Amino acid sequence: MGEETQKRPNAESAVSSLLVRESTRCLQYFSSHSIKSAATSDFYYSLRSKLPLALALLLALALVADFLRTSSSSRRVPALSSSSTPQTVARIASVVGHLNATYADLPAPRWDWEEMPAAPVPRLDGAAVQIGDLLYVFAGYASLDHVHSHVDVYNFTSNTWTERFDMPKEMAHSHLGMVSDGRYVYAISGQYGPQCRASINRNFVLDTETKEWHELPPLPLPRYAPATQLWRGRLHVMGGGKEDRHEPGLEHWSLAVKDGKALEIEWRAEVPIPRGGPHRACVVANDKLFVIGGQEGDFMAKPGSPIFKCVRRHEVVYGDVYMLDHGAEWKRLQCQSLIPTSNLHGLSLITP
Repeated sequence: MGEETQKRPNAESAVSSLLVRESTRCLQYFSSHSIKSAATSDFYYSLRSKLPLALALLLALALVADFLRTSSSSRRVPALSSSSTPQTVARIASVVGHLNATYADLPAPRWDWEEMPAAPVPRLDGAAVQIGDLLYVFAGYASLDHVHSHVDVYNFTSNTWTERFDMPKEMAHSHLGMVSDGRYVYAISGQYGPQCRASINRNFVLDTETKEWHELPPLPLPRYAPATQLWRGRLHVMGGGKEDRHEPGLEHWSLAVKDGKALEIEWRAEVPIPRGGPHRACVVANDKLFVIGGQEGDFMAKPGSPIFKCVRRHEVVYGDVYMLDHGAEWKRLQCQSLIPTSNLHGLSLITP
């Protein structure tokens, strides 16, 4: 790091010297030609042919010098001290609400990570649950143009990927809502197909002991990445994105379930969540239902695109936390000290 920092100022000086030298040479060239042939048409022809080249050279050198100066300055930013952490967190939290292809690394306690065996396939925006010492990983993108339609199983005891089996053909391939009761895995709606295709309203349940799939009643409307949780004997589905992936949904539905089976033929409307959208965490604690963080807006399909090509739209990420107790109304919690920044692509807590 020290050598690189030392090299950059030297590079800046070299480029600056070259810029001055070339500028002087160009001026001398034009001056000498103007003295010798100012009265002739050769001078004007020479001027017209050489001037664009000289200007282009000067502009290129100026851009290189500016790039080196900027890069050097960015690398000399000092590390965050522990005393400045609260102010830094507050400052970053105030501006990170709008995604603009930037990111922020917040100070945090150091955890030791251990590298595990690589997954059988690359995967983005799939879903996963842990049951006992097994991790079930579902669906997801392999790339924007290819999606997975199978489940990979990882065994924490043997530290190996041990099994693979297919999902139903009608099941969504990404952005599913998912929760488990310790044996049955409930997979809710999501996006069917690659790129930015529309969400669907079909739902499935997996018996992890028999590896059998069963279909549940469809949601009243398609949903994209909804918050999903089991609470008081009912499967709850909240928020998410609407069929276009971009518009937030506020609806909240529930379905009575037991041992992987639906006890009702249709979903029941519940208290709408005050702020909708996909990519949020959801957890039950002390017999209360919590929904944490989230996002409003998302990539959409390009209008008229036959492959539903993804194009970016405005996105807002937020850190709101809502709690539902007795089903009367959602309560927004004031817990900014616990969640200093916005949260998206959150995961639900799964207990075996």
